[in-house]
Amino acid sequence: MIETFAVVLGIAMVTAGIVVIRHHYWPPAPDEEPREDVAEYISMMVGVLYALVLGLSMVSVWETRSGAVGHVQAEASAAHQIRLLSAGLPPLEGERTRSAVDAYVHHVVSTEWPAMAAGQPPGRRGWDLLNDLRAAGQIPAGATAAQQATLQETLAQLSTLDDARRGREADAADTLSPVLWFGLIVGGLLTVVFMFMFGVRRSFTHVVMVMGLSALITFTVLLVYQLNEPFNGIFAVDSSPFTRYFAGT
Repeated sequence: MIETFAVVLGIAMVTAGIVVIRHHYWPPAPDEEPREDVAEYISMMVGVLYALVLGLSMVSVWETRSGAVGHVQAEASAAHQIRLLSAGLPPLEGERTRSAVDAYVHHVVSTEWPAMAAGQPPGRRGWDLLNDLRAAGQIPAGATAAQQATLQETLAQLSTLDDARRGREADAADTLSPVLWFGLIVGGLLTVVFMFMFGVRRSFTHVVMVMGLSALITFTVLLVYQLNEPFNGIFAVDSSPFTRYFAGT
């Protein structure tokens, strides 16, 4: 967080320095007013278009992060429910199910989460452990009706777990389009550059305008960057749903 504010402040100071230099060496001329109407119109159009790109980018990364939060919570809840349901299975199958779900959760927290934080895919091992969990709950022929009903609910939770895991893997790979990144960076530069086209005679007013605009654009772009990878950065989705559910196991 401190690094983000340092970058925002640094860019704002750089643009302020450029404004001061411009007013010192190239002060606005008295005949500069007619050109200001054209500059104002162009700047307004660039600002509107940039706001559209910025809004689209923010919505995209926020929806990805929100989806990641939902998938993680659903996956952890399904794994927790499977462990609870294992108590209603026959003793041998119940023990196998508990061991399999504990191994799966341990792998997700200790191996997959650091990999996703580093920008890597979760890997195939998690699916192998999920298959082991699916095979552990096979009910013998002499199972009671209650055990059969518990198995059906366990299978339903396994389906939920499977879907949530697929969603989590998709969220880890879903990043902002390079086209939108191009629009964010180039549009931000153009928006700030067009501020230098105005013939503002009060240098202090011009400095405040340019500093505020450049700081706001920089902060917003950095915010999009932090939200772009849902499992990495300041706003990263952590593994707390898994550790919370399985803290006492």
